[in-house]
Amino acid sequence: MDTQVVSILLYEDVEVLDFAGPFEVFNVAGLLSGVRCFDVYTTAQRLQPVLARGKLSINPSYHYGDEPEPHILVVPGGPGSRRECVNATTLDRIRKHYERGGTILSVCTGALIIASAGLADGKSAVTHAVGLPILERMGKDIAIYPKARVVDNGRLLFSAGVSAGTDAALYLVSRLFGLDIAQQTAQYMEYDWRYIQVDGVNVIDACKA
Repeated sequence: MDTQVVSILLYEDVEVLDFAGPFEVFNVAGLLSGVRCFDVYTTAQRLQPVLARGKLSINPSYHYGDEPEPHILVVPGGPGSRRECVNATTLDRIRKHYERGGTILSVCTGALIIASAGLADGKSAVTHAVGLPILERMGKDIAIYPKARVVDNGRLLFSAGVSAGTDAALYLVSRLFGLDIAQQTAQYMEYDWRYIQVDGVNVIDACKA
């Protein structure tokens, strides 16, 4: 498979590990085997520093409309996700990415943004435990899997809270480039990745339903 371009969405009060975990996975995937699996960058609505949770200042590489067209869009969660749920510019960007055939990886309460964009209707999903009842109310016919780490709908993947985004990114690496590359990536990160069981409580493959 060709190198995949990954855009990681940033906004005020985004949860740090929600975006940093997947960023690290996609950035080092294939390193041990000499394969360039992904080009990963960050993007925000404006090209100015973004204050993540804890006031960590992040400089996005691009702003909306001025970025390389990605294959994969990562939508992280955090306290600021509630604000993004009513940010028409962000919602429109997410919809356009999906409508043109892109893949979306939702991390934690990024699922609420996805639901606000109308993309979670009729899908299977998971989010952070605190967001589960909110997610259920926000969409139509959403099948919630509260014990899953990752839920795979094909081009729309959801992960549970915070650290689960790292598991979901590794799962997506395994789906696109094979389990060996994903395991090597986890090995390089010295990350104890045990969440490869599909259709158990770890990964739900909704495409088989």
